Amino acid sequence: MLAMICVHVHAHEVWSVDRCMKYAVAHSHGVRQQQLALDDNESDRMRAWGAFLPSVEAGVGGQFNFGRTIDPETNTYTNVNTFYNNYSLSASLPLFDGMRRYHALRLAKVNTLLGRQALRAKQDETAMQVYKAYVNVCYGRGALAIATDKRDESAELLRRTRLMERVGTKGGADVAQMEATLAADECEVTRCQNSLSNATLALKSAMNYPADSTLTLDTLGVKPIATPIANAADIYARAKAVNPTLRQAEYGVAAARQSLAIARGALLPTLSVGGGLGTTYFKNLHQSGGASLGDQLRNNMGKYVYATLSIPLFNRLATVSSIRRERNSLRKARERLDFERSELRRLVTEAWTDLQDAWAEQAKTRSMVVADSIAARVSVRKYEEGMASPLDVRTTAVALARSRARYLQSQLNCMYRQRILNYYQGDALWTDL
Repeated sequence: MLAMICVHVHAHEVWSVDRCMKYAVAHSHGVRQQQLALDDNESDRMRAWGAFLPSVEAGVGGQFNFGRTIDPETNTYTNVNTFYNNYSLSASLPLFDGMRRYHALRLAKVNTLLGRQALRAKQDETAMQVYKAYVNVCYGRGALAIATDKRDESAELLRRTRLMERVGTKGGADVAQMEATLAADECEVTRCQNSLSNATLALKSAMNYPADSTLTLDTLGVKPIATPIANAADIYARAKAVNPTLRQAEYGVAAARQSLAIARGALLPTLSVGGGLGTTYFKNLHQSGGASLGDQLRNNMGKYVYATLSIPLFNRLATVSSIRRERNSLRKARERLDFERSELRRLVTEAWTDLQDAWAEQAKTRSMVVADSIAARVSVRKYEEGMASPLDVRTTAVALARSRARYLQSQLNCMYRQRILNYYQGDALWTDL
């Protein structure tokens, strides 16, 4: 019930693109799974720290003996029922294990850092998907507005054509063609409405927002971009230091290096020390009296200490095979790092080139809108004066609508490409609201 109330309240609020991205990151199943994976990494690091602490164990046991057994007091066989109880406390500590615990700790720390970068990469991926879906919704709204304006203009021109038919300056064919134009515009409005609905559903899906709830979106604030930002080489130099995918590959190399060190540590001897104490209690169930529990525990107390040196000699090539596997893993991690660097350079260059192209297209489509607007007004004027046909009016109106739609698309494309390049430079994809 509380969740339904929250969704109902949110439905009446205006959602900006930053808020949509923040909501998506907070409610993404993929992000939550990555957060749980990061928590696993934190647990592994805690366990690696605990490996440096001594291991302490305490035990207590008891048994009833029926029939033939050894009497611990006389060390002879007896045929009576007895009760035997023992207590123990021991501790052990490895002093040297080929530096495997040290490298395991470093591996756990690297995996934690890798997990944080993986979480950030998943958050950024989710936010970017939402931003792209938001841009599609904005384009759908703009396309619907353009189609609606064209339909209204066609309806007004049809009304004037009918008036001109009454006074004899236009014929029935002109009215029929204008009615066909209006019908086509009505179909285009319906198509744009369906496209907008599909884009909105896609945005809700990317946000993990309830599909049956209303989502009131803010305008994206589309505006012309004056000039592209810094060149691709400068952007790549910044991206190398902050890109989470590349940082994952770097940490992957560090993790593989530590795993190789752990495998090599199995070739070295291990040294451990320990100690403990133990005592027992014995009772003949067919006799009364005997030593008390306290006396037996005190008199039977035993203590011991030990040191163990283990030298690996031959384990059927398991260690050699493990070292070889970890060495290959390190080589794979380095290859992946080289690939991610090349891929990042390609993506930055591609995004920078796309922004250049989108910027040039924006300037050209702006000129197209101006020219097509003039042509559409002149065509309508000529039509009213009998110097142009309805087909000419329809052709210029369609051209104007297409140029307006392309101009809107180029503006949104510029904003999207610039957002990507800003992200590569280290800027946050969304701001906390």
